[in-house]
Amino acid sequence: MLNVFKNWIEKTLSSSRALPRKSLAISFKRFGWAGFWIQIVVGAIPIFLMGYTLLFAQSSASGTRAGLPIVEYLTIGGLLILVFTTFWFWHYTRIAERIAGPDTSPSEIDLAGTVWIGLLASSIAVLFTITVMFFEVAHLLFYFLSAPQGGVPVFQTTGVGPSSWVSAVDMLSLMSLVLTLMAELVVLVFSLWLLFRVTEGSAEYGGGKVVV
Repeated sequence: MLNVFKNWIEKTLSSSRALPRKSLAISFKRFGWAGFWIQIVVGAIPIFLMGYTLLFAQSSASGTRAGLPIVEYLTIGGLLILVFTTFWFWHYTRIAERIAGPDTSPSEIDLAGTVWIGLLASSIAVLFTITVMFFEVAHLLFYFLSAPQGGVPVFQTTGVGPSSWVSAVDMLSLMSLVLTLMAELVVLVFSLWLLFRVTEGSAEYGGGKVVV
């Protein structure tokens, strides 16, 4: 399977290249730092909101809406992947320095494989976040449909078992998921662009004079 993947990369790299004079090292450096800081800044906001949510939920009265176990697992998995992709984009900046040096420059196949790892991780992160959002919205919809239909400031559902509440904490959780998804989509776009840059050619790999 690995050999098939390498052969496919070699065929892709041997295709026509429209912009062979652009510097691949500059692309990796720019998008590496951009993706790194976007994930640091945007990723810190959901972490802060989730921490606030946990503290608020612990200090509030009993009856707060309980989350689904699968949501907790997927959320933790998504955060771990976000940490990995943040490190991976920092790794792109180190690769940029290696590309600029003729003695340390990796092969195009290795570059494509490295970008594919980041692209795969970003895709899994997006899938996890969308799945968590689906479960959270579906769970909230169930609670709202169970509550009396009317304009009331706080929703409390009753039925089998103890009552539970739908509050602003749930909205904070959804907001953190939206921000996380935004960062993951930006990272996914950056990964796709870097993969395109590897496959189209560059000055470092026989494209002539460097063009920024």
